[in-house]
Order: sequence, then C-alpha cells, then structure tokens
Amino acid sequence: MESGGLRGVYREVLAELEAGGFGAAGPGEWSAEQIVAHLVANDELMAETTEAVLAGSPFAFYDLAGVHRPELDVLIAECGGLPGLATLLRATSQRLCALVDRLGPAADTPVETHLREGFDLVVDESLPWSRTLDLHTRVHLPKHLAQLRTLRDHPQPA
Repeated sequence: MESGGLRGVYREVLAELEAGGFGAAGPGEWSAEQIVAHLVANDELMAETTEAVLAGSPFAFYDLAGVHRPELDVLIAECGGLPGLATLLRATSQRLCALVDRLGPAADTPVETHLREGFDLVVDESLPWSRTLDLHTRVHLPKHLAQLRTLRDHPQPA
C-alpha cells in the first residue's frame, strides 16, 4: 500500500492551516485549533494501529469522535495554539504516511474498526486496515478540511 492519496489530503489540510485567518466556531462546532488537535490525536491512534498491524498483533481501532473538548483543549495548550498544532500535525501525518508505505500485504489485515462520522458514516465491524485508511483519506480528512475552509471563509470581525 502506498500513501500518495493520504499525503495529498494532508498537504491540503496543512496548506489551509498555513493560509490561516480562521474565524470563531459556531455554537456546538469545533474551533480550528480543536479540529487540528483531533487530527493529531487521530493520527497517533492510526499510527499505533498501523504499527500493531505491521507487528502482526491484534488491535482494535476506535475513532476519536467522542474526544471531549477539554481533552482537545489540553493538547492545544500543550502545543501553544494553532502554529504548534500545525507543526505537530505535520509530524504525526508524516509518521502515519511512512508507516502506511511499509504495510504491503499487511494492509489487508482485518482490524476491528469502530468509526462514526456524524450521520454520514458508521462502521462497527472488522475491516481490512487498508479500507479504514481509505475512509480516513476519502471521508475523515476531507470532512475536517471542509470545516477549516468554512472557518476561514467566515473570519472573526476585527
């Protein structure tokens, strides 16, 4: 398995972060900082799962849709805000992509997967790890990229 598509979506997310100018999140929505903190935490979990697959160890993958804002806010504070989060996201995404490039035939390893993307995607079954990575590339990352673009399109008044 190769990470070309995954790397491409990460490039788009990172370019959006570099463009900056994000406005405030609406009620019940995540801020740009919280979105990036979520992506960092998700990358770390996906990297752990990929390492387990490479090692031949059983592993279950649970998405982080249920991460609470206070937990994201702790990560934001630890990173010093959006610039630090963007730097960390660059590192976590590169690590994940490098691991994906090593998967080869192990990409077909079934992994108990539990995902929830709002009402659009619900997965609660064993999937080949390559399928979960594909969902991350085609659904999860683009969803958060769209959220970032919306926040940039509606900047906070001066």
